[in-house]
Amino acid sequence: MTPIEPARSANPDGMRRFFYGPAGLRAGWRLLIFIAIVEALIGIEGLLLRMFPPITDKITRGFFFEVSTILIVLLASSIMAKIEGRTIADYGLPWRRMFRTQFWQGIVLGFTSLTALLVAMRMAGVFSFGTIALHGAAVLQWAALFGVGFFFVALKEEFMIRGYALFALSEGIGFWPAAIVWSAFFGYSHLGNTGETWVGGMNAGLGGLAFCLLLRRTGNLWMAIGFHTAFDWGETFFYGVPDSGIVLPGHLFNPSIAGPVWLSGGTVGPEGSWLCTAMVAVLALVIAAWFREAKYPNFSKVTAQTDHPVQITVPAGT
Repeated sequence: MTPIEPARSANPDGMRRFFYGPAGLRAGWRLLIFIAIVEALIGIEGLLLRMFPPITDKITRGFFFEVSTILIVLLASSIMAKIEGRTIADYGLPWRRMFRTQFWQGIVLGFTSLTALLVAMRMAGVFSFGTIALHGAAVLQWAALFGVGFFFVALKEEFMIRGYALFALSEGIGFWPAAIVWSAFFGYSHLGNTGETWVGGMNAGLGGLAFCLLLRRTGNLWMAIGFHTAFDWGETFFYGVPDSGIVLPGHLFNPSIAGPVWLSGGTVGPEGSWLCTAMVAVLALVIAAWFREAKYPNFSKVTAQTDHPVQITVPAGT
């Protein structure tokens, strides 16, 4: 009689390779853990908010949302940094460089880029700067309010999209494929804004790619955060134009936008214009010429067994 073969046991080595690679837990699983932590923290936040009266003021509610989201993403990233033996700086946010030279360079570049875009729209006959709408102390009050508010907006969006999430996916599929994935998501997320169009969403995604290039070449997010802050501040407060379809009170100028939507941007504002597409292309060329060396990401990791980082070569290309 033929002996009965014992049941084959699962291949433990195969299962291990499914979850682990040469550098430890695979990047995709770490990204899923990060997303799960973020979702869990959002759920806890929702439970806590039910214990308090709802915030009815639109600006206060928006500010609270931005700050709470930053804290959630930072906490989730800190947990992943602890697991991986890294720091928040490894994910593009070195706190020691906050408000240093690169941040202010980003501020100047962002405001200059927006001004150049609006001047081009003015020359095309689809935009007028209009008259001054604010006077006296109100100018400083609204300028400061939007300055602080849009700093937190920029910090949230940059670190949420181009922080740990980009770092982990880059380790799995490479920096630029990961940058394209997250920039496409960034652009798509704008389509939920009132008055947004597919051109505006596309330009937001292309702008996200330009921010990825800034991160790649500068080594951190602070210049991108500065640019993002100044661009949004300039749209909403200084020039008073729609920001991705959103118009808020308290703007310095009373502008007017009219003409073909492909030039004027329509309800989206400047970000919905094909002139903005050209502006982003020029911005990418400026960044590439300004910063020549790739500095991010660095996948070196400090483990518990050694004081020396395990070096993993980062491609030198763009």
